[in-house]
Amino acid sequence: MKFRGGMSELMRQASRLQRKVATRKEELKTSTVEAGAGNDKVKVVVNGAHELVSIAIDPDLLKQEDLGMVQDLIVAAVNAGMTKSTEMVEAEIEKVTGGMSIPGLV
Repeated sequence: MKFRGGMSELMRQASRLQRKVATRKEELKTSTVEAGAGNDKVKVVVNGAHELVSIAIDPDLLKQEDLGMVQDLIVAAVNAGMTKSTEMVEAEIEKVTGGMSIPGLV
């Protein structure tokens, strides 16, 4: 099977796709997801660059639970937020690539 346009056309298309992916990743840095733990007593916001943007802790939680439990809930909420952020980015990049998995591109 021959590729129409040859190898140079294939390289141009790969380069265009790479630029589209990079542009979309840059745009996703401003997109955010929210996750929570402990019945949303701890909530976090994470952006598309996988950075923790904010954290909110219900003041009642601090009165009711010991420090260790609060710390565990913070870790759980942050991990959930990071997972959601990764899923969001992967879903958006999949839209750009048309579902193709190209090693080294994403």
